[in-house]
Amino acid sequence: MFKNFIGFHLVEEMHKLRHNKIFDPLKMKKKTLALLFVAAVFIVLWCLPSEVFGMEGLTQVQQRIIAIFVYATLMWVMEIVPAWTTSVSIMVLLLLFTSDSGVKWLCNPDSVGQLLSYKQVMASFADPVVMLFIGGFVLAIATTKTGLDVHLARVLLTPFGKKSENILLGFMLVTALFSMFISNTATTAMMLTFLTPVFKQLPEAGKGRIAMALSIPVAANLGGIGTPIGTPPNTIALKYLNDPEGLNLGIGFGQWMLFMVPLVIVMILISWAIIKRVFPFSQKTIELKIDGEMKHGRQTTLVIATIIITILLWMTDTLTGINTYTVALIPFAVFAMTGIITKYDLEEINWSVIWMVAGGFALGYAMNGSGLAALFIKAIPFGDFSPILILVLSGLICYALSNLISHSATAALLMPILVVVCTAMGDKLAAIGGSTTVLIGVAIASSSAMILPISTPPNALAYATNLVQQKDMAKMGAIVGVISIVLGYMVLIGARALNIV
Repeated sequence: MFKNFIGFHLVEEMHKLRHNKIFDPLKMKKKTLALLFVAAVFIVLWCLPSEVFGMEGLTQVQQRIIAIFVYATLMWVMEIVPAWTTSVSIMVLLLLFTSDSGVKWLCNPDSVGQLLSYKQVMASFADPVVMLFIGGFVLAIATTKTGLDVHLARVLLTPFGKKSENILLGFMLVTALFSMFISNTATTAMMLTFLTPVFKQLPEAGKGRIAMALSIPVAANLGGIGTPIGTPPNTIALKYLNDPEGLNLGIGFGQWMLFMVPLVIVMILISWAIIKRVFPFSQKTIELKIDGEMKHGRQTTLVIATIIITILLWMTDTLTGINTYTVALIPFAVFAMTGIITKYDLEEINWSVIWMVAGGFALGYAMNGSGLAALFIKAIPFGDFSPILILVLSGLICYALSNLISHSATAALLMPILVVVCTAMGDKLAAIGGSTTVLIGVAIASSSAMILPISTPPNALAYATNLVQQKDMAKMGAIVGVISIVLGYMVLIGARALNIV
């Protein structure tokens, strides 16, 4: 999280609350028991005779990867430790026990089977998708340092006037726009800070405060769907869809936005209509004031020009031939060379998210590089499955998990499995729009999961204002989430039918 971002104090408070909750003595005792359970399952899977798994030709390396995959699943789902620390442990386990740089007497290829390349495992941290993350973080830092974010918010909200319902829509649209390119957490913190004077104007007895406070996390969660860098599950989906050694579909930044941005706009309008109906304003007008100024000078001009050029290059990647990942590093180079971004700013990059994603990629490589994925395809008759069943199950499982654990962890867990399923089903998925519908559908389902305060950081921030009750969040989250998933799948199937993806 960026310490110079407006609203960072809200994020700090949220993290303090979560830290106190995690290290509560009773919680620590439960986590210790859970950790012992995970360790027991891991050891059992590691030591079982390979025949038990029912896959002919299963090697010891592949069996160890199964054990590590189950370990990762349980650790992420039970949240015994932060998600990124689980990812780091995944990479270490893979390196020590399944790679050509592992423990010598445990990693003899003649007895344990084909080993993973340690360079490939480590390369997960330098995957092109990780570069895309870093590029997005750098853009956000530069925007914040110059005050461009505050200026944009003020300019974009001005046309919505003073009518309460219109200001609500304005905040939702601006939040959604920002969250397409900036961290959802940072966007929520900033927009809730801008709403502080608005909350003071609205009567305590009315529902206007609830409407305003709820609108920000809803818009931030939905807005993240709009671009590949909007939220980690999007970039994870893009990685597997575009992997040259996998599905190799070549979906560009502009292509993604072509069908996702309209979906976001429609969902914001639907959410706005629902919020203003369920939580009507008793005060019809609001005086809006946003403090903060944009810095004027050469650096700000350069940031604006670089952002415009970067977005244009992202939108026209199929014309220029410069892929999304390469474009992401252009602003990094420009800002570093001109001193807009310093070494101290790099410390503000959300490295925990990057480690979280890298661990998921390492798992994906392990499944494919060891031949385990091919063995699954051979052992399980995925080709006999119904495409509709795969679509519904993947969406529901992702939605359920994402309401309880990290969206990134959910995507990192499900994507490698679904790639195996999609590969095995082949042309049968054409009826529902192909692999893109399944994988991007999971990304949409994860962003649509917003029932609980713990479901997303934006939800937690809004709940921390003490203006929103859990029942209100659950009501809005369930309604908006279901509509978002259904519309999302419809858009994906339609986009495929029109050859947009």
